[in-house]
Amino acid sequence: MTDTVRVRYAPSPTGYPHVGNIRTALFNWLFARHHSGKFIVRIEDTDQARYVPGAVEAILDGLCWLGMDWDEGPERDGVYGPYFQSQRLEKYRAAAEKLIESGHAYRCYCSLERLEDVRAAQTAAKQPTGYDRKCRDRCDISPAGVTPVVRFKVPLTGTTTFYDVIRGEVTFDNSLLDDFVLLKSDGFPTYHLANIVDDHEMKISHVMRAEEWLSSTPKHIQLYKAMGYEPPVYAHLPMILGPDRSKLSKRHGAVSIIEYKDQGYLPETMVNFLSLLGWSLDATTEIMNVKTVIDNFSLERISKTAAIFNIEKLDWMNGSYIRALPLDEFTDRAQPFLEAGVPEAAAYDREYLKGVLALIQERVKKLGELRDQPELTRFFFYENLEYHAVDLVGKGFTTISTRQALESSLERLLTLDSFTIDAMENSLRALAEELRLKPGQLFGCLRVAVTGQTVSPPLFQTMAVLGRERTTKRLKSAIAKTYELPE
Repeated sequence: MTDTVRVRYAPSPTGYPHVGNIRTALFNWLFARHHSGKFIVRIEDTDQARYVPGAVEAILDGLCWLGMDWDEGPERDGVYGPYFQSQRLEKYRAAAEKLIESGHAYRCYCSLERLEDVRAAQTAAKQPTGYDRKCRDRCDISPAGVTPVVRFKVPLTGTTTFYDVIRGEVTFDNSLLDDFVLLKSDGFPTYHLANIVDDHEMKISHVMRAEEWLSSTPKHIQLYKAMGYEPPVYAHLPMILGPDRSKLSKRHGAVSIIEYKDQGYLPETMVNFLSLLGWSLDATTEIMNVKTVIDNFSLERISKTAAIFNIEKLDWMNGSYIRALPLDEFTDRAQPFLEAGVPEAAAYDREYLKGVLALIQERVKKLGELRDQPELTRFFFYENLEYHAVDLVGKGFTTISTRQALESSLERLLTLDSFTIDAMENSLRALAEELRLKPGQLFGCLRVAVTGQTVSPPLFQTMAVLGRERTTKRLKSAIAKTYELPE
């Protein structure tokens, strides 16, 4: 065992990386960075039947997006790639042969049909299901045409005990374990064999993984002992549940980490939020940057109890991070989403975009809202607004009074010395009083005329961004629309 902290993230490319999987990667990365150790990425792609095209790319994209860099691996063009177990098959086969030679493993020739029959009989008899060890002590003679698997000889009596940093001492009864498969008939290893061989060779000091692997740990401890290896330190991370304390699912917001990226969550939000799923700095702190998390991260502060994934909290946190961004940085991040929702925005210069986005920054919780809710901004970029003339006539207005209010407003705006927010507001509030209108009545009419909508960012800030020429042009168009209405 090395004195240096060396941890690994070992996903299987049988699907896109979900929040629980990425939380595991994050805790390993934070632990490595806290101790100035090594973070290794290893793709466990030995289950070829369940391989999902694009999954590896999604896994690596997710890590890169969140800033989780890895420290070593096969080098290509000066860049470290992850390890792939499918490129290390000879190591696992050699380990399986060594276990057979030492009497800790054996070849099993049972067909799939026989194993299914055994399981069905056990189920019918209400017995625990598992391999009946038929081949455990037989002579190693291969029946014609049968490619065996390799199974581990689990001790038939006694117990296996190990220490888990989070859960303390854990003991399993060996009689409850069956002789599990190490090497499949296609020559590929199972997870149990491959991760032991790799963790030993890569000098992994700590294994942090999901709680679901706790029941597999006695198998791994026995394998370490049989192979003469020293086991790593284990830490099984708490489950992640939905707010209703049921298993986390898509209805709770548990989707691929790439979907969170596409929805417009910020990577720093996701790192902050995921770090709090089972770990805490103290009883109150929720918003913290990654340096703070790294500086304070420890296994001792990881909880035994399940973590709760709350999408509403994630949205609140993301909104907080968005509001804290400097306008230039917010513009850089928001512009691709804005242009995806309102392609016309691409024709405008950066200063104009900054003016628009400054009005939106306080309102959005996800950058994806700029793409998915184009009504938030499109009126800033369309030359001609489309709305019904009747929308101009608010409560307490007639067609004639609406036209008069718009004409008076136009006159005031054209004669202003400066087209500033304060100047516009002071002038138009005075006008509302002169017309014996409530300010909200007049401003509602103006909002429809200027934006084509009944809801928009603050009116005078919007008009300031649009500028005098465009604002007055839209007022003239609105006045013309009133002539389409009955008097």
